[in-house]
Amino acid sequence: MSGTFVGMPSFPQAAHEAVRNKTLRGNLRHATHTIRAKRAKAVAEVSDWAALREAGRQIKDHTLRHLDRYLVQLEEAVTAAGGSVHWAADADEANRIVAGLVKATGETEVVKVKSMATQEIGLNEALEAEGIRAYETDLAELIVQLGKDRPSHILVPAIHRNRGEIRDIFRSEMGEWGRPAPEGLTDTPAELAEAARLHLREKFLRAKVGISGANFMVAESGTLVVVESEGNGRMCLTLPETLISVVGIEKIVPTWRDLEVFLQTLPRSSTAERMNPYTSMWTGTTDAETADGPRTFHLVLLDNGRTDTLADQVGRQALRCIRCSACLNVCPVYERAGGHAYGSVYPGPIGAILSPQLRGTQSEIDASLPYASSLCGACYEVCPVAIDIPEVLVHLRERVVEGGTVTQAGNKVVLKPARGHAAERAAMRAARWAFGHPGALRTGQRLASRSRRFLPRTLPGPGRAWSASRDLPPVPAEPFRDWWQRTQTEQEAR
Repeated sequence: MSGTFVGMPSFPQAAHEAVRNKTLRGNLRHATHTIRAKRAKAVAEVSDWAALREAGRQIKDHTLRHLDRYLVQLEEAVTAAGGSVHWAADADEANRIVAGLVKATGETEVVKVKSMATQEIGLNEALEAEGIRAYETDLAELIVQLGKDRPSHILVPAIHRNRGEIRDIFRSEMGEWGRPAPEGLTDTPAELAEAARLHLREKFLRAKVGISGANFMVAESGTLVVVESEGNGRMCLTLPETLISVVGIEKIVPTWRDLEVFLQTLPRSSTAERMNPYTSMWTGTTDAETADGPRTFHLVLLDNGRTDTLADQVGRQALRCIRCSACLNVCPVYERAGGHAYGSVYPGPIGAILSPQLRGTQSEIDASLPYASSLCGACYEVCPVAIDIPEVLVHLRERVVEGGTVTQAGNKVVLKPARGHAAERAAMRAARWAFGHPGALRTGQRLASRSRRFLPRTLPGPGRAWSASRDLPPVPAEPFRDWWQRTQTEQEAR
């Protein structure tokens, strides 16, 4: 994945700094609570929401089981419609392909639709290294780009910024990227939106190359789908002569009819709308100069760890994700730490299970992400495709602590246990031995009960990190086994 986040500290360290930022916490609290409440209201309007959720899960699981067949079908359909398909095994290959395609047009500027996949591979930085400037056209992405910042939310990348901060960014940075901000710009939403519209309109009208992602790809027709709220995507997809779409291989659905499910669940789960204001679909190219749509279309199918993730029977469910961000908006950890602490373009609960699988768990930040959760289960309850995020988190924690066999670049490799978990492994092995020896367990329980008044309230040594933020449960006056035996004997005596 992108080198954007290389050198990030582990999640606990990054989060420790983030929670001290009162402005950040206030921005996050206001935004996530607002989106959360609106989503709950929008979902409550649908009487068959549970059925739609299950249908989405089944469609995704079926597609992943037959991914090879549907990808070939997609390639054939896109090619038949006049497009070209390119296969990228990793981020470097994808960046080389896109840079080469842009260079072939002779252009040095491109406009971009908001795309998690291009952020994942660090495309903007790769294009800049080749002398090509990429302009983000989504309002939130524009704020992030102008502010030399990083996205902190899947749906609202600038969720950590308030209106005053955005006004200051527009005033100081817009002029270096194109049309400057109007004189006397205030922080009212209407004025900020108008400043962005005027700034971007010039880029739309002169752009010859557009770059996008896609929310869905339809295998049977070769159709790509982008849903968005501002109209910038529609401009990028229809005005440029050349369109290059970089899409993860998991974004495919078998049939046009399958879109019926996701075009109901995605807008409600993401923006709390009954339908997206702009749903753009395109199939291949157009020959007429007066018609909407590109005359040259390239689809770059991105793997970048997805096939390896697919090989994990527990972790593969993360590939169902439709990037709605509902899990972020209900997560108590994300609400307090923000997206930057996750060290990835995929923050929040879904990022905590997706990033360590796409990138591996060898780095400090990726080894810490499965622990960036309270396992409260709220993320699973709101997921529109029923990804059991807590299950995958526990699965990945086991991988970090114990190591084991995983698939990397298509090959089976054995991971060593991560550093810093020796005490945890020793504790778990001791517990396993104790539970396997009932006599020793009974003796230990009785000893703990009889000495409970002398037991510390916090754990010593490495356990101090755990008990520093948690209360140790009180030890009962007698073990459950003894209580059961005593009460049963008393009942029989009666």
